[in-house]
Amino acid sequence: MSDAAYTPPKVWSWNKDAVNRFSAINRPIAGPTHEKVLQVGKHPIQLYSLGTPNGVKVTVMLEELLALGHEGAEYDAWLININKGDQFSSGYVDINPNSKIPVMVDHSGPKPVRVFESGSILLYLAEKFGEFLPKEHVARTEALNWLFWQMGSAPFLGGGFGHFYAYAPEKWEYPIDRYAMEAKRQLDVLDRRLAEAEYLAGDQYTIADMAVWPWYGAMVKGILYDAGEFLAVHEYKNVIRWTDQIAERPAVKRGRIVNRTWGAPESQLFERHDASDFELKTQDKVAKTA
Repeated sequence: MSDAAYTPPKVWSWNKDAVNRFSAINRPIAGPTHEKVLQVGKHPIQLYSLGTPNGVKVTVMLEELLALGHEGAEYDAWLININKGDQFSSGYVDINPNSKIPVMVDHSGPKPVRVFESGSILLYLAEKFGEFLPKEHVARTEALNWLFWQMGSAPFLGGGFGHFYAYAPEKWEYPIDRYAMEAKRQLDVLDRRLAEAEYLAGDQYTIADMAVWPWYGAMVKGILYDAGEFLAVHEYKNVIRWTDQIAERPAVKRGRIVNRTWGAPESQLFERHDASDFELKTQDKVAKTA
């Protein structure tokens, strides 16, 4: 299939009347669209998020820290519905001027500390609690290599391949082919690394794994964009081994359902304010957070 010819105008302009599934949330300007104060719970750490891959990174990290006994990692996870524009409230923009999820505020010190961008949150928590980031210089650098690899690579997987393959109103060969090629190249990069090491940074499970797993683990299990067959993900056997290994961790099982509003009812926990929330029935969780 050949793409229709398109000649860009001399100066791009925003078509405010365009109607698509993202027209209510995509815009070329920053700043808030409405006034709303964010809720603050009882714990030192307040997370405002949604259970997308970027959100899962942080809830997994927090649950892993709690599993190690770090009481200071107790947190409230508030649901931010990005399809309804919650990320454009004045309260949200105050703590994340980029209006993306997730964002975290740490109230444990004399002044609240805002932390936005998922990689920054993982690094902040690793340094705050002294966990999941090697202290030895070379090993730490390797972990950070893969953390920042994910930060740079995921936009090609999400905004690139995911958008044109799954979400674009029309299917065009060129962008799908371009980003499918890049998605497979990235999976091959991971597969080669995981052929020589148990985890991305070596023999230790780190924030690098927590950052990469929600995106690429979902991809090789055929969950992300329902593109498993299209990308022949069965080829990446080392990534599959690593994905399954991480998925069995109890903290990962908890963290992956926080702020999730889709899928099987038992896989959804709209908001998390206490460890006991995981024991409630789904309908009780919904009623509690409605």
